[in-house]
Amino acid sequence: MSNAEWADRGNQVFIGTYNRFPAAMVRGSGCRLWDADGKEYLDFLAGIAVCSLGHCHPRVTEAICRQASSLVHVSNLFHTQPQIELAELLVAHSFADRVFMANSGAEVNEAAIKLARIHSGEGKYEIISLEGSFHGRTLATVAATGQPKFHQGFEPLPQGFVHAPFGDPQAIEQLITPQTCAILCEPLQGESGVRPLEKDYLLAIRDLCDRHGLLLIFDEVQTGLGRTGTLFAHEQLGVTPDIMTLAKALGNGLPIGAMLTTQKIAASLVVGTHASTFGGNPVAAAAAVEVMKVMLADGFLESVREKSRYFVKKLEGVAARYPQLANGVRGRGLLLGLVLTEKGVEQGGAIVQHLFEQGVLINFAGNRVLRFVPPLVVSTEEIDMLIEKLCQVLDRFA
Repeated sequence: MSNAEWADRGNQVFIGTYNRFPAAMVRGSGCRLWDADGKEYLDFLAGIAVCSLGHCHPRVTEAICRQASSLVHVSNLFHTQPQIELAELLVAHSFADRVFMANSGAEVNEAAIKLARIHSGEGKYEIISLEGSFHGRTLATVAATGQPKFHQGFEPLPQGFVHAPFGDPQAIEQLITPQTCAILCEPLQGESGVRPLEKDYLLAIRDLCDRHGLLLIFDEVQTGLGRTGTLFAHEQLGVTPDIMTLAKALGNGLPIGAMLTTQKIAASLVVGTHASTFGGNPVAAAAAVEVMKVMLADGFLESVREKSRYFVKKLEGVAARYPQLANGVRGRGLLLGLVLTEKGVEQGGAIVQHLFEQGVLINFAGNRVLRFVPPLVVSTEEIDMLIEKLCQVLDRFA
């Protein structure tokens, strides 16, 4: 069947919550995808920072098949080997002592919200997040998200969430009340336009939490698992959270998320206070164990940093070549944004569409930047291909 035939079938049965490209993807390998018409794409979107080891990584695929042939699911009333191995790896390579597993970023952010409230005690339920943040699509995580466009139509939202202006620690402090229990933020905002939180800003937030007795929650759903060049983004900023959430790249495409915290804080969640039917599913956990092992191997994260430096220089060259369309590059590791000028912003969606037609996948984030989140296994040759196609498209608008 063709792309058009698959799209027609899908449009007959799905609720219209996605603005899909007219392609039905049927196969993937590394940084490449193929659609039902046989067209090949260079993927610099990676399922939106999910397939960080590329599509169908052989070691991950083998782990999935091996686990699926022995045990697919049991209740979390029982122990399973892959889940325990994954939790051990996460604890061994992070600040945390304890792990809770769920199926997505939104779910582990929900878990973090619940943990912050129950640990902080009666009457302390407010969480401060940042304008421009994105924390998920459930009602609580939408309320925590600092972008009004995601709130529209779902009011009244759950109470207890306030949003501070981006980049201003004093503004955060002014929002702290006797009811505040935590500050929630991403070390780098992805959805609002690849906006890094600078080290001094995060240090100031950590200081606020320490002085006011608040928990610091880092949402590393997009920035974690090697995306910024270290296993977790906060490691390169010298700021340690009390709670951290992970998902996206953890299963390299299989649905899994993890909330990490210290033993002292974790003790507030006892039997019956939180749960997940599929959280830490054996097949997803087996995939995640292999993802962790690949990323922790000698040289892997250094290669991400090297390719980041190469990619940044190439994007800076694009900005210099097209000053009427782009005026800078921002981000960390292989989570990068080409910042567009006002003229460029007007063409952002069209640029993404033209690249799609040229067989290159990226997206337009925060109505401000072209966002690039390729698999971390991307080669410099593939970066060069992306730059060549990008320049061909930008020539149309210059």
